[in-house]
Order: sequence, then C-alpha cells, then structure tokens
Amino acid sequence: MTLRWPARLVLIAIALVVLLALYGPLFVAILFSFIKMRRGEILWDSFSFEAYALLVHDQGIIEALGNTLIVGLAAVAAALILGTLFAFHYQSSRGRGRELMQLMIFLPFLMPPILTGLSLLIFFRQAHIERSLITVVIGHTLFVLALVYRILLARLQALSPSLVEASLDLGASRLQTFRYVLLPHLATAVVSAALLAFALSFDETLITLLVTGTQNTLPIRLWAMMRLGFTPDINALVTLILAGTTALCLLVATTLTPARPD
Repeated sequence: MTLRWPARLVLIAIALVVLLALYGPLFVAILFSFIKMRRGEILWDSFSFEAYALLVHDQGIIEALGNTLIVGLAAVAAALILGTLFAFHYQSSRGRGRELMQLMIFLPFLMPPILTGLSLLIFFRQAHIERSLITVVIGHTLFVLALVYRILLARLQALSPSLVEASLDLGASRLQTFRYVLLPHLATAVVSAALLAFALSFDETLITLLVTGTQNTLPIRLWAMMRLGFTPDINALVTLILAGTTALCLLVATTLTPARPD
C-alpha cells in the first residue's frame, strides 16, 4: 500500500521532530565547545579550539582518561577469556546446568545498572574488599560479559561440527584444534565483541560510581565537572567522548559487515 504525499509529509515531520529531540542536545554541546556564550548571547565570532587545549593541560582529565583505558582494557580481556570459556562449555555440554550458567551471565547485563552496582557494593563491603580500580574492573567485567559471551556463542554455533571432528581425526590435539581451526573462524567475533565491550565499559557511569574508590574514570570526572555548571571544556569533553564511542561503533559495524565476493 502506497501512502499519499500528505501522509508522507506527516511521517517525515514526526521523524524529524524525534531526531531533533534525540540528537539536538548533542549538537548544542558540540557547537558550544567551539563558540562561547556571554550573558545569554552567543558570540559567533569567538570560534576557537581553546576548550580542547584546556583539556590537554588538565591533569585530572588525563589521569581519568588513563584510568578509563586501564579499566576498559582489563575488563575486555577478562570478559573475552571468561566469555570464550563459557561459550565453549555451553556448546559442548548437554546438562541442565548450562542454562543456569547462562542465566547468571545475563543477569548483571539485564538488571538495571543501579541494582548491579548496589549488589557489588554490598558484596565488596561484606568481603572487606577496598574499593579501587580493581573493583571497577570486576564490575565492568560482569556488565560486559553477557555481550561478549553472546557474540562468541552465536559465532561458535554457526560453525560446522565437522571442522572439529576432522581436526581431531587428523591427529590434532584439542589445543591445536582451538588455535588453528576454531580461533581463525572466531577472530571477527572476538574483535567485534572486544570493541563493543570496550565502548560499553568506556561509557559506564552508574556501576562505576558505586564501586569506585578515590581514582575516577572519565565519565565520573565528567559528572563531577557538570555539578559546577556547563563550561566550554565540559562541552569539549562530551564531544570527544561522543566522537570516540561513535568511531568504535562504526568500526564494529564495519567489522561485522561481510566482505562482498569479487
């Protein structure tokens, strides 16, 4: 059924309003990272990169960025190892326990982040574990594990069982089968899972806020800065975070897109 032009115009107008409501604030933040405002008046002739230069010389921002990278890389590495082990266990076992295992993996990701963060906070207090970057890594690992596990399991289930059987029949050990047969087929899924997990870890705020110690990550630093009001350096930081996460998502989309045959 073909819509008439008045109906199309209405749908286009609704779509534009929704897009403006969703992405309008982001474009405003980007604009005011380059242009200053004084007493409610926009100074269009004040275009500069001064706000970005201030970030480069802000030691607190540099330290928070370093903490974020450490947490993200450590959480991704741990999630890849655990996700791979759990995916292989689910694929190879046939017991009922694997469904319970899968439920436990998905729970921290499906629950509201405040519940996951509070649960971890209570656990760390009861276990007398001091909050630090290590507790943040644990929280982020639990959060991104479900995503990594699901991507790897989906790719593993798509592989033909005959690949493993043929490798074992030819005399290869299980370790050699994993290294030379399975791992090359899982490489794209591993890269995609790692990039998506890092993007989630990079932006995670609520869980981090509840389990962090004295060392802040970049989102926590940004939240602390916003409590004092929005300034050009905050808008610049928001712009850089948006650009970084968007680049990661585009990289994942490019990785997941199958290559066209020549």
